[in-house]
Amino acid sequence: MFQGSQSMVKKMKTVIIKHPHQAFISQEHLDQSWKTFNYTDRPDWDRALHEYAKFESILREHVENVLHLPQSDKTGLDSIYAHDPVKFTSKGAIILKSGKELRQGEAEVYKAFLEENNIPILGQLTGDALSDGGDLVWLDDKTLAIGHGFRTNEAAIAQITEMVKDFTDEIIVVQLPYDRGPAECLHLMSIISMVDHDLAVVYSKLMPVFFRQLLIDRGIQLIEVPDPEYDNLGSNVLALAPRVCMVVAGNPITKQRLLDAGATVYEYEGEEISYKGTGGPTCLTSPVERI
Repeated sequence: MFQGSQSMVKKMKTVIIKHPHQAFISQEHLDQSWKTFNYTDRPDWDRALHEYAKFESILREHVENVLHLPQSDKTGLDSIYAHDPVKFTSKGAIILKSGKELRQGEAEVYKAFLEENNIPILGQLTGDALSDGGDLVWLDDKTLAIGHGFRTNEAAIAQITEMVKDFTDEIIVVQLPYDRGPAECLHLMSIISMVDHDLAVVYSKLMPVFFRQLLIDRGIQLIEVPDPEYDNLGSNVLALAPRVCMVVAGNPITKQRLLDAGATVYEYEGEEISYKGTGGPTCLTSPVERI
């Protein structure tokens, strides 16, 4: 029976990922495509495979069901970041439409995959609505925060709000800053990662005052990420279960602060699969069910 997920922190039972074999395809494909997709540098194929093997091994230690998206000529390098084309609820998936035009073909491929695997679909964005999964954060199972920025627009916020109205109590719209402009990827999940019901990793410098205060008022302890580690995806932390999480290696201060807060922290090297495409462990995973 499908259990869904309206949590960022409960124990992950089922997750969807996409292996570099299906997303990056080959070194030749990477050489041809990395600039088009605005990667910071050309990924190395062999190193990417090595990094992903470690990443997936950690995932499989903690998650019962790991599902792999297929290769498709409708998708590109960014499809390795399986979180963005959909967002899961207790009633099924919301099929999104990315604010990055190069990623918009991923939605239909994802929809077909869900149908083949008998995973319920709640709805799909239509018309001018644009949204990435990285802009949708469940603060708890009744509260959804939505980042309004370059990747998620007002039309999508309205449609998502309508889809979830019968089983949520509150939608919080968080206005995202201009930061580095439309060519860069700034999601709501770039500045907050829930690690437990009462613990979050945040980068406060890009967070609206009202939202930061709202988290504190809800009794959520905030772990602050220092500037250099924000640039190293330090605020991108994947909860495998409450206070059990995965991070990209190279963020020692954030890691120690997590340990001091009682978390168990697993690391993987992410130079090729995370840093160069600016997508950390939350981006690489789409949790389908949490229990």
